[in-house]
Amino acid sequence: MAQNEFVVIKAKEDGVQVIGLTRGADTKFGHSEKLDSGEVLVAQFTEHVSAIKVRGEAEVLTAHGMVKGESRK
Repeated sequence: MAQNEFVVIKAKEDGVQVIGLTRGADTKFGHSEKLDSGEVLVAQFTEHVSAIKVRGEAEVLTAHGMVKGESRK
């Protein structure tokens, strides 16, 4: 994945968590955000962020298409 790729995350419920995971021998949580319903976050992959975890009901738009995350409720 190129470093300039990004994802757009739109929360469909309050409390959606977006967590950036670091690169390296040990994967660690790098940064997290909490979104309320309707909020949008644009996140970019960098030399330090290799993965993004989304927890909750949200739409995630990438260059490869859209994925809908579901709530665990």
